[in-house]
Amino acid sequence: VWFLFLNSGIHPTIAGVLVAFCVPAHPVMHTEKFINKIRDTVSRFPASENQESGETHILSKEQLNLLKCVESASDKVISPLQDLEDTLHPLINYLIIPLFAFANAGIALDGFDLSSVFQGVSLAIFLGLVLGKFFGIFSFTFIAIKMRWVPMPHGATWKTIAGVSALGGIGFTVSLFIANLSYGDMPGGELLLNQAKMGILLGSLLAGIIGYTLLNLFLPKHLSDEEL
Repeated sequence: VWFLFLNSGIHPTIAGVLVAFCVPAHPVMHTEKFINKIRDTVSRFPASENQESGETHILSKEQLNLLKCVESASDKVISPLQDLEDTLHPLINYLIIPLFAFANAGIALDGFDLSSVFQGVSLAIFLGLVLGKFFGIFSFTFIAIKMRWVPMPHGATWKTIAGVSALGGIGFTVSLFIANLSYGDMPGGELLLNQAKMGILLGSLLAGIIGYTLLNLFLPKHLSDEEL
């Protein structure tokens, strides 16, 4: 479908949209039926004769068939749309979207001086994303909570709020849009625009790393029923 759209002159992303409309959003088996089927299957599952001895054993034909029934029912209770989304989520978030963003950023690396990142426009944008966003979000949240305008979010701490504030520095698309408006048509703007893009890329990357690190350190690894 993508190949045909590409060669017909229609933007190939339309193919992805149309194909997505064709993915079923409803599961084959409802959860109530799934629960009943699993309970019935488990009740008929025979124990192995040498289970207590702890010896390695091969499942009987009956056990294997019952387990395949459980596997089949588990596949049917998840809708194809949700299953596809869950499968592709890590690949899209950690590979495809970063590559797409980098490819469309239009950063010219040929002859680019890395030292220019730490001066002028690049440095200003870098500090604005990493420090400015962090202090802005954290300070306004701090003031709002201390002035009792809003309550502290349930389960949150100042350390986790700091992590979320750091993640606010990830500002790729809007930052590029503003940079293009600011430097796109001005004389000598190409160099400034390229420096701005590099500052945006590195600032967003560092802000994401800092935010992830803080949340990974201070978020509880296991939540109790009360916290949930």
